[in-house]
Amino acid sequence: MAKIPVAGPWITDKEVAYVADAAATAWYGDANKYNRRFEDAFAAYVGRAHAMALPSCTSAIHLALAALDVGPGDEVIVPDLTWIASAAPISYVGATPVFCDVEPDTWCMSAKSFEQCITPRTRAAIPVDLYGGMPDMDAVLEVAARHSVALIEDAAEAIGSEYHGHRAGAFGTASVFSFHGSKTLTTGEGGMLVTDDAALFERAQVLRDHGRKPGDRYFYNNEVAFKYKMSSLQAALGLAQLERIDELVARKREIFGWYRKHLLGVPGITLNAEPARTLNTYWMVTVVLDPAAGGKQELMTHFDTLGIDSRPVFHPLSSLPAYASVPAAATARSRNPESYRLGSQGVNLPSALNLSEADVREVCDSLTSFMEGARRSAPLAGGDRRR
Repeated sequence: MAKIPVAGPWITDKEVAYVADAAATAWYGDANKYNRRFEDAFAAYVGRAHAMALPSCTSAIHLALAALDVGPGDEVIVPDLTWIASAAPISYVGATPVFCDVEPDTWCMSAKSFEQCITPRTRAAIPVDLYGGMPDMDAVLEVAARHSVALIEDAAEAIGSEYHGHRAGAFGTASVFSFHGSKTLTTGEGGMLVTDDAALFERAQVLRDHGRKPGDRYFYNNEVAFKYKMSSLQAALGLAQLERIDELVARKREIFGWYRKHLLGVPGITLNAEPARTLNTYWMVTVVLDPAAGGKQELMTHFDTLGIDSRPVFHPLSSLPAYASVPAAATARSRNPESYRLGSQGVNLPSALNLSEADVREVCDSLTSFMEGARRSAPLAGGDRRR
C-alpha cells in the first residue's frame, strides 16, 4: 500500500524545461549561467548582498565556520533540538559544540539559554529556524552582539518564513539554506550560503574551490581546502523553483491550514506556532502530544498500520551516541528540558507538497482516533480506567 508521503517536492513543466535547457546549453563559456542566475535571484529574494550555491546546507555551515576562522579551542552554540547537520560542521573545523535549549512555543533557540552557555571560548552560534518557525531573533541578536558572538542563521527549513518583516536568511553574519528533495524549494540535493559580509564571502569562495582564488586560470592552489560547488542542472532546477516560491510557500501554508481546521478541538495536541509579526512556512507540520497520550513511537506505529508516513521530531543532539564523548552533552541533558520534552513527544505529519485536503483529513482522522484511544486507556486516580 502506497503511504501518504511525509515530504516531497512540487515539480512542474517549468522545472523540467529549465533543467533540459541546462543539460543542452550550460557548457563551455555558458557553464555557469544558471548558477549565476540562481545565486543573484536568491540573494535578492532573501535580501542579502551575496549568495553562493553549494552542494548542501551542511557544506554551507562548514564554509561559514571556516571563513570565520573558527577552529580548535573554540566553542559554537547550537540548539539541542535540531538535525545533526546543524552541528556536525562544528566538529569538521575542530571546534566544540555546546547545546542550548529551545523555547516551548517556537521550538527554536532560547536567547536565555544561549546566553547561559556563553564562555570566553564562544566564537559563534547557530540559531535554527526549526520546521519553518523562527526564533525570537531580536533577543538572540542582542545576546550575540553584547558578547561579540558571530551568528550563522540555519534557515535550512524555512525559505519564505519571516520575522518582523525580514525573510528567513536575512539575519546574522551569514545564513544557510538546504535544497534537499524534502524541502519546500529543492534542487534534489544542494544548499546556499548568503551574507552581507564581502570579506567572508570572498574567503568562502577560495575555500570552496580547493584553495584557488576566483577566476584563477592556472590551477594554482594557495592552500588545501574543499570542493563545494553546485552543478548547473541543480541550479537550473533551483532557479525554476525560486521563480515559483510564492506558490510553493502558499501551498505549504494551505496544507497547514487544512490540519488546523480538521484538528480543531482535539485535546492533548499542540501544532506549530506562529507568533505575532512572524510568518511560518510550516516545512513540516508537527504535532506535540500530551505525555498522557504516549510518545512519538506509539503514534508513528499507529500511522504505519494505516499507510501514513511520518517522521520523529529530532532527538536532542546531546542524547545521541554521536556526541557521547562531548563534555557539554552530559550537562545539556539536565539543562535543556524543552528539547527533551519536544524530542520525546513530537511527530512530523505528512507535509509533502502533493497532498490533497482528503489526504490531510485522513491523517487527522487517524490522529484523532489515536488520541481518543489514549484517553480511554489512560489510568484515573485509584487505578480505574477511563470509559
